[in-house]
Amino acid sequence: MEYSTITKKHIIVIGGGFAGLNFISRMFGNKYYNVTLVDKNNYNYFTPLLYQVATSFLEPASISYPFRKLLKNKGESFRMASLKKVDTQTNELYLSDGGVLHYDILVFAAGSRTNFFGNEGVRARAFSLKGIDDALYMRNELIKTMEKAAIETDPVARQKLLTVVIAGGGPTGVEIAGMLAEMRRYILGKDYPQLLEATSEIYIVDSSPYLLAPMSEKSHQAAYKALADQGVRIKLNTRVNLYENGVVHLSDNTVIEAETLIWAAGVIANTFEGIAQESVGKGNRMLTDAFNRVNGYENIYAIGDICLQFNDPAYPNGHPQLAQPAIQQGKSLAKNLNRLARGQQMKPFIYFDRGDMAIIGRRVAMADLFKHKLHLGGFLGLISWLFIHLISLANYNNKIKTFYNWAIAYLTHDQALRMIFRSENRENRLGE
Repeated sequence: MEYSTITKKHIIVIGGGFAGLNFISRMFGNKYYNVTLVDKNNYNYFTPLLYQVATSFLEPASISYPFRKLLKNKGESFRMASLKKVDTQTNELYLSDGGVLHYDILVFAAGSRTNFFGNEGVRARAFSLKGIDDALYMRNELIKTMEKAAIETDPVARQKLLTVVIAGGGPTGVEIAGMLAEMRRYILGKDYPQLLEATSEIYIVDSSPYLLAPMSEKSHQAAYKALADQGVRIKLNTRVNLYENGVVHLSDNTVIEAETLIWAAGVIANTFEGIAQESVGKGNRMLTDAFNRVNGYENIYAIGDICLQFNDPAYPNGHPQLAQPAIQQGKSLAKNLNRLARGQQMKPFIYFDRGDMAIIGRRVAMADLFKHKLHLGGFLGLISWLFIHLISLANYNNKIKTFYNWAIAYLTHDQALRMIFRSENRENRLGE
């Protein structure tokens, strides 16, 4: 039996990342549902390029776009708030702004946060990279550290200021390492002539035997060679155990004096009060059936990083917490809820693996496509990476800005974005 088109059901979506936005965009002009997006930010941003904002190669506006403009004239609503609590008995949400919203269907697309694996010292002192705020904070602090190094006269203290340790050898860690190596080679001495003869070190540390562990052997080798050729020190089968007083302690008993530790070693799903513990699995991910419906609930769904689904035959341990599964689950759930409204059977979600990609600096990229059956490196890998990332941005405004910034950086080995903007500055605090 079809839902009434006069009294539309209310869907609330928590989170406007890859999963949430792809779900909502398939519900535009829907005759069965009203949709409200709830997000703590008032903009969508493209997570895979956060590291380029953090390293001053892209401006935040290149990879972000306001939700209200994305949803303008689409018949959907937006609420800027965080979800504090769910009452599954009354179908009510309690928000950080004090508001209460009623839902008929609730869709969790709230993604994940950085996993520090219980290491509170690292959490307190390391940089992580899960949002625009993180990227801008890292950018400011990296620049401030270089400014300190430029006036430091003690060579030992200067080297400590210029040493960076990156924990995590996945795409984020590898791409940050490549970008920092490019900055060291082309920019550091130009911006800071005092540092031309200074010693600086970049380390990348990972507990697995490979860089880009989920990718192919060819990608492992290409990433290792590209970073080693740029002077990055690579330590595999090694973990960061402790970080305090500007000293990184590794599991192989190595000690590195470094002012900067960047943590890119894993993620854990966001959690919310009101969801039964029996419905939550490994990594805090919500357990769902084949249709992304959360176990134990008839009208609550989860998609993207926050979802753990065991029904896909090719992924018996759940899908990877990457952009493509989130995008595909968002689209699949929108189709399924429309089928449900029309009285039709929903279809189980099956993930189609389009592949993995990574880029190191400006020239080296690798792509493992179609379940790693096709490996692209060299020029083809670079073009593939650039094309996929450009078309994945939210709109033409982002695409044009990003392409322009990339062109400038590629042609000049530089970018004019290394400025420190302090959001807390106000006229009444001038002189501090």
